[in-house]
Amino acid sequence: MPINDGKINAGEHAPPKGDIVNHPDSGPESVKLGYETTDVNAGGVAVFLAGLFGFVLIFFAFCFLMGKTINTALEKQDGPVDKWHNQNTIFEGALANGGKREDLKSNAAIQQQQLQQMTAAFPGPRLQTDDGNQDTADLHAREDLLLDHYSTTAGEQGIRIPIDRAMLLVVQKGLPVTAAAQSGQELAGDHKPVVLVPLTSGFARTGYELDTIEARAQKMSFAKEEESSHAELKPIR
Repeated sequence: MPINDGKINAGEHAPPKGDIVNHPDSGPESVKLGYETTDVNAGGVAVFLAGLFGFVLIFFAFCFLMGKTINTALEKQDGPVDKWHNQNTIFEGALANGGKREDLKSNAAIQQQQLQQMTAAFPGPRLQTDDGNQDTADLHAREDLLLDHYSTTAGEQGIRIPIDRAMLLVVQKGLPVTAAAQSGQELAGDHKPVVLVPLTSGFARTGYELDTIEARAQKMSFAKEEESSHAELKPIR
């Protein structure tokens, strides 16, 4: 039966035989001191950064050359840029920018710009999108200015008078009377023309004009009421 002679405690194993000895101070000096004792390899870091910078330059040069190649191919495919072919292509405004493309725009902005340029360059007559309501109103407004006000024409003598004044002068002075021409012998089937008074003057404003005139009158009356109310509220000094 083995007995404990006092050299080995219970639960411990005997050390192996040989020359292996545990020295707590063995190992690198940094382990013993607790910090790194050697300098950083600056040369290796510099080489890595130089290689990375060179790779980035080569990559950007490759992308630039690839873009130029693609643009050249697209320009050859689209044909020469002129006033007719630079409106609806991806080279928008290339004629004014020396053949350069206009990038960094959304599709909606490009479509609106192309539509505006195409509308400006499209020959007339053009289709009206509002059934000509605004054009008719503008025409009648210009006619009203000429018929209801005094006006002149550049390069001509005389003054254009309103239509009401002209009608009054005609009523006062009368129309010039000319001698009736001698009529020849009437033939069979001849008859004198009878001039009938028209039922209307031939002029009628459109519904769009009437609505616009009514809205304008309401706006003017509202402005007058506002001015009168402000005048009443203004203190008298």
